[in-house]
Amino acid sequence: MIVSPSFLTADFTDLDSEINSIQFAKWLHFDVMDGRFVPNYTYNEEIVRRIKHISSQFFDVHLMIESPEKAISAYASAGADLITFHLEATNNNVISLIKLVKSFNIQCGISIKPNTPVEDLIPYLAELDLILIMSVEPGQGGQKYIADATEKIAFLAKYRELNQLKYKIEVDGGINLETAQIAHLAGADIVVAGSFIFGRKDRKTAIKELENA
Repeated sequence: MIVSPSFLTADFTDLDSEINSIQFAKWLHFDVMDGRFVPNYTYNEEIVRRIKHISSQFFDVHLMIESPEKAISAYASAGADLITFHLEATNNNVISLIKLVKSFNIQCGISIKPNTPVEDLIPYLAELDLILIMSVEPGQGGQKYIADATEKIAFLAKYRELNQLKYKIEVDGGINLETAQIAHLAGADIVVAGSFIFGRKDRKTAIKELENA
């Protein structure tokens, strides 16, 4: 399984060292929050550009923002390899947003909040590289994994197989060794983990544990 560490709980006063401490992960997850779509504000595209100078990981950028169409170009130019926007943040312009992301020759994903039915994604699944299932309410820390996320992962895995599609399934929120195993068994390909990794001294081992979940 691919591990995409979220560094929100990292020490931003020594960010270079913090990013280097998780270089063993194939992906790196950027939690972009605007304080409107979700309650908190994190950072803008400059953090992506800065980290691009010290990391060769796959840059997994999750836009938890209103009007994602206004930000896609900036994050693509800053170094994103994949941009995921929220279905709930679109104004019935999902297909045009997917085309916009892909026009930068990068991958495109869509995320849904816990209360959004997974079936709402069906019209777009054939066009996507990734689906991000939020297993907590985005923008609020310290939450536990919501069990309904497992059913959504299983639905997407079965739909992918039946329709011979290629999108990856990512899950974010409340990830530890136990919940990573649950998500993986349901069909998840990628887990986003923050405190499970950054709360450990030996971060390489923490990443390996999740990869083998």
